[in-house]
Amino acid sequence: MKYWLIKSEPDCYSIDDFKKEKRASWSGVRNYQARNFIKEMRKGDLALFYHSSTEPKAVVGIAKVVKEAYPDTTAFDKKSEYYEPKATKENPIWYQVDFAFAEKFKTPVTLSQIKIHPKLGGIHLAQQGSRLSVQPVSPAHFETIQKLGK
Repeated sequence: MKYWLIKSEPDCYSIDDFKKEKRASWSGVRNYQARNFIKEMRKGDLALFYHSSTEPKAVVGIAKVVKEAYPDTTAFDKKSEYYEPKATKENPIWYQVDFAFAEKFKTPVTLSQIKIHPKLGGIHLAQQGSRLSVQPVSPAHFETIQKLGK
């Protein structure tokens, strides 16, 4: 099993939206490194759900991979803001994955907390310029954040 962190702006798609829907397709990712991480995800992997572009920025819950990477349907939709004219069925370029809601934290784990916590040193999220919307997380970092959220 691998662990991940996925980012969402709460005014676009929040943990409460996710909890209500119970399942979501994670589409619209338009960064090659993040896309490659999506392609590595396997059924059963867990992801920290992170609220970005808000104050405070925080990990607010957990998602579980329920469908592995497949072509991102928004890339083929001319009406979508994520439309990719170079994408074809043979060469889709972009991928998405499906998550199921697993847990909403009782206490959000803020970016400020993450940056100063002694057990979270080296976590990619806390590094300056970390803008990836999908990123790997070590098992130890995942466990520490999960405990802090409970």
